[in-house]
Order: sequence, then structure tokens, then C-alpha cells
Amino acid sequence: MDEDDGTHVARGGTGARIAATLTEDIAAGLLAPGERLDETRVAERFGTSRTPVREALASLAAQGILVSEPRRGVRVASYTREQLAHMFETMQELEAVCAKLAAQRLTLLSRGALEAAQAECRAAAEAGDVSRYLPANEAFHQAIYAATQNPYMADLASDFRRRTGPFRARRFVTKDDLLASTAGHDALLSVIRGGDAERAEGDMRAHMAESYIRALSLS
Repeated sequence: MDEDDGTHVARGGTGARIAATLTEDIAAGLLAPGERLDETRVAERFGTSRTPVREALASLAAQGILVSEPRRGVRVASYTREQLAHMFETMQELEAVCAKLAAQRLTLLSRGALEAAQAECRAAAEAGDVSRYLPANEAFHQAIYAATQNPYMADLASDFRRRTGPFRARRFVTKDDLLASTAGHDALLSVIRGGDAERAEGDMRAHMAESYIRALSLS
């Protein structure tokens, strides 16, 4: 009985790790909309059996991050332009509120996390490294969510960020794209550190609007 329980816990832990990593890949746009996830290849990547992989894929499908279709397998979710527009509109408002709360509640620890994430964004942008910039950009926005000190708000914003990741990532192609995004981060960070909540809200809304208009034009 003890051995079986231990195996179950281990599988659950591995499945959770796989799900978390795949979610990060999707949020960063490293996995494209409609891209098929092969169980065998995922298992090889994580050095595990297919059982925890199935658990991870089923969990992400239940959350709507992946979709499972007969004869097509498990794929990254894709959306119509209308659906994306609605999701982006919701996400824009969530991001704006998060920036406002972050400016009001910024702690020394939260500031350090934001500055570290932005330093990585800047390094990736200056190197013109899109694959490095994508997760750094996600980390910057996640640091803003954490700075709200409101886990419910952070979870909501994170959920929309995961779902829209592959579509937002399309706008990052050239080094200039990365540098422009980093400049927007610099401006946001300055306002948040200054505690100007209303301006942080407005600046974030404008920052995300530009991002979403570009993303929709490429969808």
C-alpha cells in the first residue's frame, strides 16, 4: 500500500511539473496555436513515462489551454479573431488594474523582482534574442501581478496571459520589436516605483492596447 501511494504521489508531482512547464511554454509563445503535442516526444523531453504526460495534458485540456480532438490528438488551443479580441479586451483591463494596485502596494521585495525581470528583458532585447525575451517578458508581467498582493487578481490575469501567449508572441520578430517593448517596460516600472497608481493604470492600458492591436493584425 505504501509503495503504491508513493508511486501515485511521484506521478502526480511529475505530471504537475510537466503541466507547469508546458503552460510556461505556451504563455511565452514557444508552442504555437494548433500545435500538436505528441505524448512520446513530451515523455522523452522530461525523461518520464507517458502516464504523467497524459495526466498533464488532460489537466491542461480541462483548463482550456489545450484541446483534445478525435483523430487530431492534443493541440494548443486556438481562437477566432473575435474570441481573441474579447480575451484581449478583458486582459487589458486586468493588466491595468494590476499595474494600479502594484503602484499602490509595491514592497521592497516586489520592486526587486520587477527590476530583476526587467534587467533580463533588457539583456535579451539588446542581444536581439527573441527566444530569451519571451519568457523574460512573461516574468515581468507576472512580477506586476505578484506586486498587487492580491492572489485572486494575479490568478485571473495569469490565466488570460497563458491563453493568449502564442498570439501575443507573434509580434516579437525583430530586435527593434524587443527594444520597443523593453522601453515600454521601463516607463511602466518608473511609474510603478513612483507610486502613481492612476498613471500606472493608464500607461499599462496603453501598453497592452498597442500589443493587442499588433497581435490581432497578425492573427
